[in-house]
Formats: sequence, structure tokens, C-alpha cells
Amino acid sequence: MIEKVIDILVNFTTLEKNMITEKSSLVTDLGLSSLDVINVVVAFEDEFDIEIPDQKIKELVTVGDIVEYLEKNI
Repeated sequence: MIEKVIDILVNFTTLEKNMITEKSSLVTDLGLSSLDVINVVVAFEDEFDIEIPDQKIKELVTVGDIVEYLEKNI
């Protein structure tokens, strides 16, 4: 799951794939804006055919948070 998440995230950042880890912060480490985070969430919703509630988006701070959420909800 972590590999798939990183594969999607790499499309939204200038970082190399090997620089993104489970502990990477979406905003601080990956340099994503709040709009980027929304676009990332939409990409995960499309890829995994799920809906992530707006209130949950605020809790997705790190790559690991995304992985954990997806593993519990798909």
C-alpha cells in the first residue's frame, strides 16, 4: 500500500520517489498547498474508489496517515 500511495504522491511534488517516506509530512516535507492536498485526496478517492469525508482530510498529515486510513477503509 505504501508504494501505491507514494506513486500517487510523487505526481504532486518535485521530490524524488525515494525521498518520500511514511513519516513525510504532506505540507512540510512534500511542500503541498492546501489545494494540493485536496487534489491528492481526490486522486486517492479515484484510485481506490472510496470517499474520504472532508473532516477526515484534516487528519491526513503524513504519508503514513494516508496509508493507515486507506488500509482501514478499503
